[in-house]
Amino acid sequence: MTRLVGVVLVLLSLALAAGSYVVFARWLPYDGARYQGYQAARPCRLQARQECLSTWRLTVVEAVTKRNGEGESYKATLRYKHSWRGDVYFGGSEPLLDRLKPGERVTATAWRGQIVVLGKNGVRQNTSDAPRDELQMNAAVGTFAALLAAEAFVFGAVRLVMPRSSLFGYKPYGARALTAIFAACAGVGLLAVWTGVPWWVVPPAVTVVVALVLAALVRRHRRRVPARGA
Repeated sequence: MTRLVGVVLVLLSLALAAGSYVVFARWLPYDGARYQGYQAARPCRLQARQECLSTWRLTVVEAVTKRNGEGESYKATLRYKHSWRGDVYFGGSEPLLDRLKPGERVTATAWRGQIVVLGKNGVRQNTSDAPRDELQMNAAVGTFAALLAAEAFVFGAVRLVMPRSSLFGYKPYGARALTAIFAACAGVGLLAVWTGVPWWVVPPAVTVVVALVLAALVRRHRRRVPARGA
């Protein structure tokens, strides 16, 4: 059974490694190019139609903020005359969504067929479809998958070769390693977004933090082994 778990962990590590590759090779470049394209966009009268920023006057049908056990949802339902009606989602209720009332007129800015900004009386709010310069979190997700793949591979390989090893058991070291990887990726990723450091700083920074934590765990394990045999 222990060796079977090892096989499963090795296979899981391969899937996680593939996921990390997709993040760095596809997702991150796509989001980077999309954000740069959005930053370069100009009003439609100054730029080709497919890449320009178009402006529309829409009517608010309703603005809803929902809070439940599954999280929060911020949504505005809009319509254009009698030809279009749709929902626009936001990351929060401020500064505009909580001010909107049914029947009010708002200015919507669209890019590549999506509403990216809503405005009224000089107050503007980005929608959830607006491209953001948050590649650091993409890098954190890719790094998380890569480090988790490494952990799963090592723990799985040890179960195949040394099934009785206590160092590479899930409790306590596997669980602590998983916690360290998650905390380091989330913490470094958010800090990188807030400070604006380049995304490529995230993978090495996370790796250093996790390596220090794991080194401390290994030293702690080695100190306890002689005490148990005494």
